[in-house]
Amino acid sequence: MDPIALDTFLTVAQHGSVTAAASRLHTVQSNVTARLHQLESDLGAPLFVRHSRGVTLTPAGTRLLAYAERLRALAAEAKAAVRDDGVARGVLRIGAMETTAVMRLPALLGELHRTHRDVQIEVRTGPTAELLEHVLAQRLDGAFVAGPVHHPRLEARTMFREELVLISARDSLTMAQRLSAGDLTAITFREGCSYRQRLETVFTARGWLPFRRLEFGTVEGILACVASDVGVAILPRRVVELSRERDALRLEAFAPEPLQVDTLFVRRVDAYLGMTMRALDAALDAAAAPDNA
Repeated sequence: MDPIALDTFLTVAQHGSVTAAASRLHTVQSNVTARLHQLESDLGAPLFVRHSRGVTLTPAGTRLLAYAERLRALAAEAKAAVRDDGVARGVLRIGAMETTAVMRLPALLGELHRTHRDVQIEVRTGPTAELLEHVLAQRLDGAFVAGPVHHPRLEARTMFREELVLISARDSLTMAQRLSAGDLTAITFREGCSYRQRLETVFTARGWLPFRRLEFGTVEGILACVASDVGVAILPRRVVELSRERDALRLEAFAPEPLQVDTLFVRRVDAYLGMTMRALDAALDAAAAPDNA
């Protein structure tokens, strides 16, 4: 299969439009359409359904998508291996939970950026389930996720241990009062977030039912809502103590045992470990040192 045609296919699939893909690829629509038709002819199956709003993948296109992503990632990895001359350079694609991006990545990636100027760092945030999918699909070189993680295609190293705490507005009702009033709202990240799963497990185990969910995509949004007494949340103690909302919040540790979760760095077991990844490994070693935990 023609690598350019596969890249065109991936771009159209990502943007859902031939027009948008042409703009992204800096070419004309007729070129994009011609490459798609050639690819469909080579494979003997239609890859997209055309409609007034753009295009959507057919079942055959959906099956091709994962293979095309792997082929593109493998080509990029091969190029990196050939060009590896002992100097860290190129693009490093890192994923992280929103909380880790806020409280851990600035120092870790800041030092990496200062010491390796030829490395371009791209950070993508999301819930653990989504990040694992991106690492497996080779859209990310590695990601910081919540443990435990057991997958035959992934290797994981423990980076940090975080204590999760229950937070509410400083002068708000207690949990007992909220439950008595039938007014309990849990503010969480979206589906797939490990912290959300732990919140639901804790609330169910303690009989804090029923409760409503309010989803946010950022730490700042969750903290601001809790500070405004919209609801309660479970977050790492460290992220709350570092926030500008900390004086407006009440933190409650879980008892008799603290609620703790390990943050892991995961990557594929078959990942190419060139100089750029070795530079990242050195930064991870420094970040995981006892004094930084």
